[in-house]
Amino acid sequence: MSREGYLVFVDIILLVSIAMYSLAFGIGTRNSQQEWLEVFFPEPLFKPGSELISQIAEVLDYDGGNRDIDLDDEKIQKLIDGIDEPRQKSILSMMKGSSKPRIATFIESDTELSSTPEAYLKLHLLSYRYVKPNEQNLHDIYAILPNVAWTDIGAVDLAELGDLQLKARTQGRVLEVAGIDKFPKMTNYVAPTGVRIAHSARVRLGAYLGEGTTVMHEGLVNFNAGTIGPNMIEGRVSQGVLLDSGSDLGGSGSTMGTLSGGGKLVVSIGKDCLIGANAGCGISLGDRCTIEAGLYITAGTVVQVLDDNKNFVRKAKARELSGQGDMLFIRNSQTGVVECRINKNAISLNESLHAHN
Repeated sequence: MSREGYLVFVDIILLVSIAMYSLAFGIGTRNSQQEWLEVFFPEPLFKPGSELISQIAEVLDYDGGNRDIDLDDEKIQKLIDGIDEPRQKSILSMMKGSSKPRIATFIESDTELSSTPEAYLKLHLLSYRYVKPNEQNLHDIYAILPNVAWTDIGAVDLAELGDLQLKARTQGRVLEVAGIDKFPKMTNYVAPTGVRIAHSARVRLGAYLGEGTTVMHEGLVNFNAGTIGPNMIEGRVSQGVLLDSGSDLGGSGSTMGTLSGGGKLVVSIGKDCLIGANAGCGISLGDRCTIEAGLYITAGTVVQVLDDNKNFVRKAKARELSGQGDMLFIRNSQTGVVECRINKNAISLNESLHAHN
């Protein structure tokens, strides 16, 4: 086979073998040991076309797999010259000449996480709405992500924080430390369209916020959790929980995620549901369900099931009702017994509150 024929053959094999899940060019922060603390991926590519993959692979000698490849100005210029995608060329042009470390991250298959940049890319994909909560493998993300001091000069390794604080003091200023956490706030990386977020520190990178969602000051949305939109969030959406459109999580209300006592149970909330103020939910709800204010329904809560005439049907644990629609959970004010009635008064959200154009 001629050299030209061989190169064509290699290109064909590359295009056939690499069905890319995601790739992105990023810029971020490393500590003094050259370990990644965080990575910002502007406009990552989700399931990009084979031609673009081939162009990038040729420049970076990428031959498949989940990989991180460091970029310098020379490689960046070659990418600018070698790819056809206008927006990615523009992003690379803005990165060129920066003293901050830059990287290309490839995720060929959705396997377990192997690096901090890969974890950050998957979190970006959630907040960009390319994937919904629980659709990616995020196993052991806490073991992969470093714990970081988030300051007014960016991410800082905790072991290096003290010296930087001292240096700031000698210059007559205070180094502001907004938090110490493995996850940054979402809005420093992704600002989704059509949402309102009253307090940005309460929405982590990796949250999924659908169009029309409002997160009020005390609302919190964890990573790998979120809303289809439109939704009103005044309580806590825990890791793994997804609220369908039209549902309202009342003030200080709570959903039980896999990190907050739910174990492996994945809680989902259907359409047009209401979890009242100071209430909580540890089971999945179908559409048009209501939990009255102050009532926390866990999987083991004993519930009296009533028919539409409020006649007793049976006694059950709430887990047996998980996923069903048109349920109203209420505590009988005379007996204190938790009842599940047919919900005849499904809520509807105020449309003007959720038009965030």
